[in-house]
Amino acid sequence: MCFYYIFLLCNFKIILKTFIFKYLYYYLNMIMINKKYSLLEKIGEGSFGSIYRGQNLRTREYVAIKVEPIENKTKLLKNESVIYQYLNNSLGIPSVKWFGKDDKNYYMIIDLLGKSLQQVKNNVGSFSLQLVLKMGIIIVELLRTIHEKGLVHRDIKPENFLLGIKKEDKNIYIIDFGFCKSYLIDNKHINIKKTHNLIGSNMYASINSHKFIELSRRDDLESLGYMLIYFYLGSLLWQNIDVNEDIKMLKERIFDNDKLPKVLEIYMIYVRNLLFEETPNYSFIIDIFKSEIELMQKNN
Repeated sequence: MCFYYIFLLCNFKIILKTFIFKYLYYYLNMIMINKKYSLLEKIGEGSFGSIYRGQNLRTREYVAIKVEPIENKTKLLKNESVIYQYLNNSLGIPSVKWFGKDDKNYYMIIDLLGKSLQQVKNNVGSFSLQLVLKMGIIIVELLRTIHEKGLVHRDIKPENFLLGIKKEDKNIYIIDFGFCKSYLIDNKHINIKKTHNLIGSNMYASINSHKFIELSRRDDLESLGYMLIYFYLGSLLWQNIDVNEDIKMLKERIFDNDKLPKVLEIYMIYVRNLLFEETPNYSFIIDIFKSEIELMQKNN
């Protein structure tokens, strides 16, 4: 019996030493940011750098940490942090908890969110028209909030819309303001001009972007239109094409697709006919989406 207790005691000491060693190893090798945030695992990557799941070691709160190498010299993260702070307390916009740098990187700490709409779609293939329109209403409201602050997002795509991390959170959040810019100078709308390249992603960029024309509010809405069509149809004809002119041609002929729902056709016709400086009628868009949802519910 005595040997049994000695055996247990020895094993306990071994386990304790192993635990202490692992904890010390983790602590000594842990990357600390602002003396309280630790990097846990990489959860994404983009042209700016990487994004990690992290933790506030004081409060145990999980956060998202975006990291951009200083040697990139793009300063996209710095610009993005300013925009987040400007949009602070807006529904559907994550909060910035801290922005700073060390000798190698810029860091931005923001709310940790759940899956992107792209990740959700990957699991289901496509969405019902009713669900697409409900998401459309939420996102149009989000874009109205951003536009009313004098900004255009310029990179509307499913990867940039995330769900909340808690089940009870029914909001959709918009992220990644690296390409975001103001369309106002001294409270006057900027002038239309040519750009040097396409802004945004090939798959969802507006026709104006393919023509290398400066983007405004109408282009965010056109990009949203392609996103909603993608959600409903499950794919887009140009999604595996890289040639700019070919993608533009297929987008121009989107109305040839007999699977395109009438409500999304009306939406696309409306946003494509907006003028460069024109303020979109967000309420009109929301109303046609709501009317279609009500009609579908009535017919069911």
